[in-house]
Amino acid sequence: MERGSSEPPTARSASAHAPATPATSSAPSAASAPAASTAPMHIPRSASMSCHTPRSAGAKKRRGASALPRSMSFDPSLLHNNGHTAFANGTGVGIRETGVVEKLLTSYGFIQCSERQARLFFHCSQYNGNLQDLKIGDDVEFEVSLDKRTGKPIAVKLVKIKPEVLPEERISGQVVSAIPTHLDGKSAPGQVPTGSVCYERNGEVFYLTYTPDDVERNMHLDTGDRVSFYMETNKHPPALYSDCSTGAVSARNIVLVKKKQMRCQGVVCATKEAFGFIERGDVVKEIFFHYSEFKGDLEALQAGDDVEFSIKERNGKEVATDVRLLPQGTVIFEDISIEHFEGTVAKVIPKVPSKNQNDPLPGRIGARINFSEKELPFGEKDTKSKVTLLDGDHVRFNISVDRRDKLERATNIEILPDTFQFTKESREMGVIAAMRDGFGFIKCVDRDARMFFHFSEVLEESPLHISDEVEFTVVPVSRLERSLAKDMLSAQRNHAVRIKKLPKGTVSFHVQSEQRFIGQVDREATPASAAANKNVSPSKAKEKDAEEGVIAYEDCGVKLTVPYYIKDLEGAALPQLGDKVEFSISEVKRTGLQSAVSIKILNRTGNSKRLLGFVATLKDNFGFIETANHDQEIFFHYSEMCGDVDNLELGDTVEYTLSKGKGNKVSAEKVTKVAPVNGIGEDVGTTVLLGKVTRPLRSVDPSQTEYQGLIEVTEEGASKGQSYPFGIVSMASKADCLQKGELVKFQLCTVVHTSQKMACHIVPQRRALVESVKDQFGFITYEVGESKKLFFHVKEVQDGLELQTGDEVEFSVILNQRTGKCSACNVRRVSEGPKPVATPRPERLVNRLKSITLDDASAPRLVIVRQPRGPDNSKGFSIERKARQPGVID
Repeated sequence: MERGSSEPPTARSASAHAPATPATSSAPSAASAPAASTAPMHIPRSASMSCHTPRSAGAKKRRGASALPRSMSFDPSLLHNNGHTAFANGTGVGIRETGVVEKLLTSYGFIQCSERQARLFFHCSQYNGNLQDLKIGDDVEFEVSLDKRTGKPIAVKLVKIKPEVLPEERISGQVVSAIPTHLDGKSAPGQVPTGSVCYERNGEVFYLTYTPDDVERNMHLDTGDRVSFYMETNKHPPALYSDCSTGAVSARNIVLVKKKQMRCQGVVCATKEAFGFIERGDVVKEIFFHYSEFKGDLEALQAGDDVEFSIKERNGKEVATDVRLLPQGTVIFEDISIEHFEGTVAKVIPKVPSKNQNDPLPGRIGARINFSEKELPFGEKDTKSKVTLLDGDHVRFNISVDRRDKLERATNIEILPDTFQFTKESREMGVIAAMRDGFGFIKCVDRDARMFFHFSEVLEESPLHISDEVEFTVVPVSRLERSLAKDMLSAQRNHAVRIKKLPKGTVSFHVQSEQRFIGQVDREATPASAAANKNVSPSKAKEKDAEEGVIAYEDCGVKLTVPYYIKDLEGAALPQLGDKVEFSISEVKRTGLQSAVSIKILNRTGNSKRLLGFVATLKDNFGFIETANHDQEIFFHYSEMCGDVDNLELGDTVEYTLSKGKGNKVSAEKVTKVAPVNGIGEDVGTTVLLGKVTRPLRSVDPSQTEYQGLIEVTEEGASKGQSYPFGIVSMASKADCLQKGELVKFQLCTVVHTSQKMACHIVPQRRALVESVKDQFGFITYEVGESKKLFFHVKEVQDGLELQTGDEVEFSVILNQRTGKCSACNVRRVSEGPKPVATPRPERLVNRLKSITLDDASAPRLVIVRQPRGPDNSKGFSIERKARQPGVID
């Protein structure tokens, strides 16, 4: 056995009852190790089997030998013959034994064997030494022979063993074999339970037996426990069934020094570059470990993993060694109550911890539990959300009990809806004005500045959206918090916290009068100027960027003026200078500023001309309007749009005024969306004609100078070869993008103002084959501009059909006004393509396969790469399968 090992030696069951025996063997001398008989020999169960060979009577004590080197020499081959020899009395020639002189007379005596239950006769002539020195009780070594006259075994070649004094000091050792017990805690019947301990002396390890009576205070010892004890020699004859041999050395007065260190469990709480820390599961403490002690894939190790480890002391500090992963959820630190409790926040966790704060659970909640008042601590991780807690908050929580030190704390803390009645905090209202990644801004009813907030401060789980009405609390941010803020937004002076969503219509920024007033436009209001909003639509423009108008009116005989804005008009028409209007007055709550709202035009005195048109093109920040005669397009900027430009669509009817800008370029201003008007007139022919697009609209081909497109009649008849113009209102689908050369069906109508014939109700006749279909999109073999194929998304396929390559389809082409790219929509399958047919095997291969036989040396050979295996790891199903009955376990 190696030094320091906690495992017992191989022959622990036999040598446990022998005298203290070193684990290393010494070579036998010629005198003490004669040739052993090869005949089998019975070895009694109390005999000691030690791998240590004793020295002869005249040999010198070898350095480092046992203090009590009494043992029986034997031939190791006897171990393989079940302990039997050719002698019925259990002796063999040349076998040396030890014993104690029990009776001594003038010429003979008797020896009590130490290794077995035997009492042997010896003649004094067989003693090798001065007979005067031999006394009763002396230890002797001898050989066993047979009396030629009686045939009984006798002791011969006696040698007195010099007695050695056992050490009186306590010896430190380790339990290598604990006393075995049954499940009921009692020893096996008919046996005295024994265990063994080991100790080290001069580099060698020795083993001693012990019984339960040898352990002080009836302490239970386990294998691996560190102990101290005295050594004692037992020279009394053994009792029946006892394993303690006469003359054997055993351990007495055993005292437990240190229990064996068991494997500990914990959770990795931090990982550094070359080391980490584990939070222990047995005590509230962290322990260091080096990555070299981790047994597993280091790349997979991360904070939060459950591990087990051993503890060793290095440089006076405990460290974790032999760290191994455990299944997730193995280590449990605490037990959480199922029952919920309600309480009041007595102390909140400070946002910025002080230098002297070492308490990991600085918060406190007061609650009445089991008819007694308790104050439970809590930490940052014990709240269900990141919503700010305030003193006096009414909360609900569970109680967590730490298994290690039985500490109780509040966890799963959530604010109850009625908490604002307890805190009596000042609540404000507002509307969500802007949102970013993780934060946003609230437009406050009672404050000029927008209030910053984090998403973590929202009480409800449902997400917020822009324009949602909310209620919140404003808390100041300390200088220290601002200095620690990670960004400039978080470093603002005030934050909105504890945000609660309100029903629509709850928040109002203004107070509107019920009284209606009559007045006259004194100055026209205009939308945000194009110069100030070159790339911003009116829906995103700020109110202050728009120029306000002025209305003059009288109230109780006093002449007054009030400003107004375009957004406060009722109807699409814009009031002009001198128009008579009816309105109400709205007052801003926080500033007291008044303005006219719900403005309605009563009569118009001005002579400015308003024109009708149709939206022909929409780009990023501008568009074009098709005139009422359908022969021109007029530019307009989104800043001139009165209303939300996002509501505009191709073909919408609008009202506008013409103006000239730089370079005498005509553009539309004061563009207003109005009710739809029939732009193609009522004189529509019933005949449906076939034609071909010879010129597309300018929105499709910006390089052409004419706005209108042209369609040439292609069917036989009187009108074959004639061309008719068309505009955006001529299309059956305003989003359809007609390309040059496409075939269409159409009708003719007459323009009211010019009496010109024009194509209308145009429906393209597109048919093509599906070139390919991918996961969520595909391509149609159709030429659009410079591209030879047309993209489509599977969502555009009608009836939810799954198209295959080769299918014939009808479709429409739409142009993305912003990107300038075309794609197919309203895809309808006309006919299915040919089904793929498996290519027949060539005749030459068929003929060859027919001519191949198993005996053909030139035939292809198969190489078995892996044999098949069944579920029982055999080459097949060795167990017959049976039908399983539901609910019946085999």
